[in-house]
Amino acid sequence: MPMISINGAEIYYEDSAPEQSNLPLDQQKPVMLFAHGLLWGTHLYDKQVDFFKKDYRCIAFDFRGQGKSEVTKTGYDMYTLADDAIALLQSLVIDKCHFIGLSMGGYVAQRVALKRPDLLHSLILLDTAAEAENEAKKAGYKKLLKAIYWIGLNKVGKKIMAIMFGETFLNDKSRKKEYKTWLEYLKQNNKKGAIKATIGVIERDDILSRLSEIQLPTLIVVGDEDKPTPYEEAQKMHFAIKGSKLAVIKQSGHSTPVEQPEQLNAVLKTFLMQIVNKVEM
Repeated sequence: MPMISINGAEIYYEDSAPEQSNLPLDQQKPVMLFAHGLLWGTHLYDKQVDFFKKDYRCIAFDFRGQGKSEVTKTGYDMYTLADDAIALLQSLVIDKCHFIGLSMGGYVAQRVALKRPDLLHSLILLDTAAEAENEAKKAGYKKLLKAIYWIGLNKVGKKIMAIMFGETFLNDKSRKKEYKTWLEYLKQNNKKGAIKATIGVIERDDILSRLSEIQLPTLIVVGDEDKPTPYEEAQKMHFAIKGSKLAVIKQSGHSTPVEQPEQLNAVLKTFLMQIVNKVEM
C-alpha cells in the first residue's frame, strides 16, 4: 500500500505509472493529479484513471483523515490540505500536473493554483465553489456533524447519499448495486476523520475575489442536479477566472465522476487536447 509521509501525516496515494519517474522528463507522460471530495477517497476517480492512464500518469490520493490516509489531530483547513498536495507533488518529483479537484478537492485545487501556479499545467474544478459556506447550509451541516458524532455514519449514510448524488442516479433502479457500493464507502469512513474533514470544509474562507489572479487554463464542471454546489456557484468561478471554460454534465448531481463518467471523461479529454494543441501551435 503506497504511503508517503507529508507534513506530519501518512498520506495514501495510487500511481498508475510510478516507473515514469525513472525516465527523462521529455519521455514522461503528463501527470493528472486527482483530489477527491469530502467523505470519499481515491476510488471516486476509478473510471477516470482507467480511461486516461494509457496517455497520462494518473495519481489519486486520500486527504488526511479520509480514505486510507492517517487521521491526524490537526491540519484539516483548506490551506494545510493545499500544502499537503504541493508536498505530494514535490515528494514524487513531479514538476507540473493537471490538477483535478471535486468539491473539497476543488477548494484545495484553487488554493494550490493561487499559491503555486508553477506546478500546474491546468486547473480542473468539478462540482465545487469559491465562496465560503453560507450560514443556512453551514447550520445544516453542523446538525449532520452532531448526528455523525452521536449515532455514527451508518445511521446517516442515506441522508448523506441524498446530498452527494443527483435524483437521476438515486432513482435509477438499474444502479441500485452502485448505490449500495457507494453507501458502503461512506460507512467505512473513520468517524473522527470525517468530522474533522467536514469542519475544515464548512469553515473555509471566501476566495472568490482572488480567482482573477489565476492565469492557468481552467475548466469548471458542474452537474445539472448538483445540490451542494449548483450551477450558480460554477458560473461565479467561470466569470472570475479569465479564459476559463464551463461545462454542464447532464443528469448528474454532486458526484459527476461516478454518476456520468462517460460524459465527464469526454469533457476532460476535449479540454486536455485543446491545451496540447495550443502548446503545439
